[in-house]
Amino acid sequence: MGVQRYYEDVHEGMDLPLVTRTVGTTQMFLYSAVTRNAHRIHYDEKYAHSERLPTVLVQGPLQGAQLSAYVTDWMGTGGFLKKFAYSNRGMAFPNEPLTMKGRVLKKHWLDGRAAVDLEVWEENARAERIVPASATVLLPTRTST
Repeated sequence: MGVQRYYEDVHEGMDLPLVTRTVGTTQMFLYSAVTRNAHRIHYDEKYAHSERLPTVLVQGPLQGAQLSAYVTDWMGTGGFLKKFAYSNRGMAFPNEPLTMKGRVLKKHWLDGRAAVDLEVWEENARAERIVPASATVLLPTRTST
């Protein structure tokens, strides 16, 4: 859990701190089990090669989950994730660093609440932007606490 973010302390164009995570094959196996994803490209390297992949792939929904956690960690426990959308555009491989980055696009009021629109993304080990995402978060104000 991170520091609580307040609407007054955020400005448009502000970069979110980057976070790097590495997904291992055990985490991939457990994620496949929990989500009932039995696609062999996530655990069978020989099969992945037969599909012309260099190795097994990190699941797209796992990458989306990591990005949404990046956003909720950034906003703090007093925030609310109002909207989140992501799209897988590239491949992520196990045991390679995946870096989450983001920036504040817009501050505004939404239904009487302080809101912030974010652009966030995940980059693979080759610094390719492989999972672009957008989020809208509601943040507490210093006057409402």
